[in-house]
Amino acid sequence: MPSIGVNGTDIYYELRGTGPSVLFISGATGDAGHFDRVADLLADEFTVVTYDRRGNSRSPRPSGWEATSVPEQADDAAALLTALALAPAAVFGNSYGAITALDLLIRHPGVVRGALLHEITLFSVLENPGEAEAVVAPVVEAGMAAGGPQTAAEHFIRIAAGDDNWDRLDPDLRHRMASNGETLFGIEMGTFESYRPDDARLAGITTPAQVLVSQESPDYFHEAAAWLAARLGVEVVQTPGAHTPQWDRPEELVRTIRPLLRALS
Repeated sequence: MPSIGVNGTDIYYELRGTGPSVLFISGATGDAGHFDRVADLLADEFTVVTYDRRGNSRSPRPSGWEATSVPEQADDAAALLTALALAPAAVFGNSYGAITALDLLIRHPGVVRGALLHEITLFSVLENPGEAEAVVAPVVEAGMAAGGPQTAAEHFIRIAAGDDNWDRLDPDLRHRMASNGETLFGIEMGTFESYRPDDARLAGITTPAQVLVSQESPDYFHEAAAWLAARLGVEVVQTPGAHTPQWDRPEELVRTIRPLLRALS
């Protein structure tokens, strides 16, 4: 299993295909396997990079690592692309991964050709920031009570992506994702949601960026996407399905994003 040392931690990564480089950044539970099918489909035209974010799955938790930040996550992504000699790359981030991709645009523009920001968790900009938490918190609490972080992680993904999506995932991937519950709830959750770049930083982005949101997602994802798109001066692109079309609508998602990735090449 390939891994590389960056920023004081080891990052597991996978490479597929040839052509212009594209980095996929996963959301909650942080596993490269979130994008397996999408990466396979795009490998005919692109060099696709997927990776386990630090402290998740096959990227071990660094010694003494008790907190993270969006800049730390972005620094990892930038260092990975640089170490693999694949910068500048197009970047697709989903959910928490979209927050990381946005910070890459702001702080590491040299490693990014352009970014697709999908289902971004910019909950700090919502008119009612507690709306998403009100949906998630009872589910996580029930999972914790029933079986601790692993069970809570499963419950969280089921509510975020749907029962059918969870049940269809490869069993090994499901196991890795559930095992990341301690990182998700103990280190990540709450940190990403509080991220809010100011308007001046957003106005300073010169790298091409596109904001995407799924048709069936809750209203708060549409609100966050509209807020960001207005500040980047772009239109929101609709993607099929709900929060994780990379799992239940991968072919349709690829048909949507392939021309956008080509435009960034």
